[in-house]
Amino acid sequence: MSNKTQLSRRRFLQISAAGMAAAIGSVGFDLTPEQALAVARRQQEGVLRVAAGNPATLDPLTASADTEIAFLNAAYDYLIDTNAQSELIPRLAESWDVSEDGLTYTVKIREGVTFHDGSELTLDDVLFTFEYLRGEEGPVQGLLSSVDSIEASDDNSIVITLSETNPDFIYNLTDNHIVILQAGATNIGEEFNGTGPFILEEYIPGDRAVFTANENYWGGAPGVSTLEFIYFDDLQAAVNALQGGVVDIATRMDNASFFNLVGDANFNAIDLPTNGHDLVRLRSDRGIGADPLVQQAFKLATDRDAIYERIQLGFGAVGKDTPIGPLYGEYFLSDLELPARDPEAARALLAEAGYEDGVELTMFVPNSGDRPALAQALAAQWAEAGITINIELQDEATYYAEDGWLEVDLGITGWGSRPIAQFYLDFYVETDAVWNEAHYSNPAVDEQIQIARTSLDQAERVAAYHEIQRLLAEDGPFIISYFFASFAVAASNVSGLESHPFPGRINFNTVTV
Repeated sequence: MSNKTQLSRRRFLQISAAGMAAAIGSVGFDLTPEQALAVARRQQEGVLRVAAGNPATLDPLTASADTEIAFLNAAYDYLIDTNAQSELIPRLAESWDVSEDGLTYTVKIREGVTFHDGSELTLDDVLFTFEYLRGEEGPVQGLLSSVDSIEASDDNSIVITLSETNPDFIYNLTDNHIVILQAGATNIGEEFNGTGPFILEEYIPGDRAVFTANENYWGGAPGVSTLEFIYFDDLQAAVNALQGGVVDIATRMDNASFFNLVGDANFNAIDLPTNGHDLVRLRSDRGIGADPLVQQAFKLATDRDAIYERIQLGFGAVGKDTPIGPLYGEYFLSDLELPARDPEAARALLAEAGYEDGVELTMFVPNSGDRPALAQALAAQWAEAGITINIELQDEATYYAEDGWLEVDLGITGWGSRPIAQFYLDFYVETDAVWNEAHYSNPAVDEQIQIARTSLDQAERVAAYHEIQRLLAEDGPFIISYFFASFAVAASNVSGLESHPFPGRINFNTVTV
C-alpha cells in the first residue's frame, strides 16, 4: 500500500470514528452509513453543497435563471444588493445621492476591494461594466435606456445622468445582470475573475461548479471553505439528493415537495412571499390570440382561486392577471375584482369569435417548479369551455433557448421576483418591451406605464399603477393566477442561511456548516 493510500485510509478512519457520529447526531437524517460518512467529511472540511438546475448561459448579459444568477452572485459583486424585504443594501457601492431634480445620481464606490487575481477595483472597472452591458442588445440596454451618461468623478464615485426622471433608478442598479466586471475582461461567461466571495476552481457543465472561499473578500471571508453547486436535470432529483444527504441546501422545488419538508426536524424550511409569478399568456398579434373575444374567453374559463389552492397549497398569494401584487403596498389595487369563472360564457364568446366547435392549441411549458401542474389544471378548467390544450413540456434550457419562448402562441413563463413593479411593466407589458412575449400593445397601458416610470409625484404614480391593473384585468392576453413563494430548505446542520425573493440572489458566504 502506498504512503498516499495509507494517509487516505487513515483520514477515512478518523472521519469514520469521530465524524460519522457527529454527522448523524447533528443532521439527524435517516442515512445509510455511507451517506452519513459523506456528510461528516463535508462538515469537517467546510464544504457546502447546493442543489441547482443546469445553467444555459453564464454571460451576465444574457443570464436570467436562478442557477445562472447564483453562479454569478458567488463570483462577482453587485453595486447594490436587496434583502428579503426588498430593501436596498450597499455592496460595492458604499453610498449614493440623488439630485433634487431626480436626474443625477452620484454613487460612491467602495475602496480596498480586489479582484480574484489580486488587482484593485477601480472606477474604470465599473465604467467598463456599464459599457459592456449597455453596448449589446439585451435586457440591461432597456433597463438603462434613460441613462444619458456615466462618468468618473472625484471621491471614487461615478456620476450617472438620466435623460428623464426615474424614481426607481437605484433599484435598476440592483438588477441580476449588473455584476461588476474587470476592465478589459475577455471570454466573459467563460472566465470569472470577479470581486465576489468565492473563486471558481472547476466548472463541469451538467455536473457541478466548485468554488473556494475568497479569503481576501472585502466583506470578510465566507463561512465555508468550499461552495459546490450540484446540477440536477429535474427538481425531484434535487429534493431526493437533499433528503439523502448528497446536498445541504435546495432552493428550487414544487410546493408539494416543500410542504412535505415543513416541520421535519431534519431540515430548516423557509418560505418567503414574493412578487414572482407564473405568467400564462396568449400571443396577441396573430392567430386566435389576436381576437379580444378569445382573450376574454380564456380569462372567463379560469378559476384563479381554485388554481391557487391546488397548486400553491396556501403559499404566496392569489393573482389578478397583472404583475402588480400585494407586496407592492399602495401600488397594489386590493379591491380589484375579476369576473367569476363562467365556462358557458367563455364558450359563447368563442362561438361569437367564429369558433363554434371550440379551439385547440399547444401550450409550451418549462418542466420546472409548479408549471407542469399549473398547465394540467388549466387544461382541465379550459376543457369545460371548449378549449383543448396539448401540453408540451420542455426543459428550461430548451424553452428559453434562442428566444423560442417569445415566439410560441401559448406558453407559461416563470417570472422571478423583482423589488419594483415597474420591472415587469418595462420588460414584458409595454409595447416595445424586450421580453414582450405576448406581443401585447395597448396605447392606454403604455401611457400609464410612462407616467409610473417617470413621475416624481407619488400620488400620480399610485394612480397610474391602479389604472394599469384595471386595464389589464379587462383587456389583454395575460392570466396570472398566483404569486409564488420563494423556498429554501437546508439540512439542520446548516446555519446562517438567509433566503431571498429571487433564490439566485441568496448570499451563501453567510452560511456555515
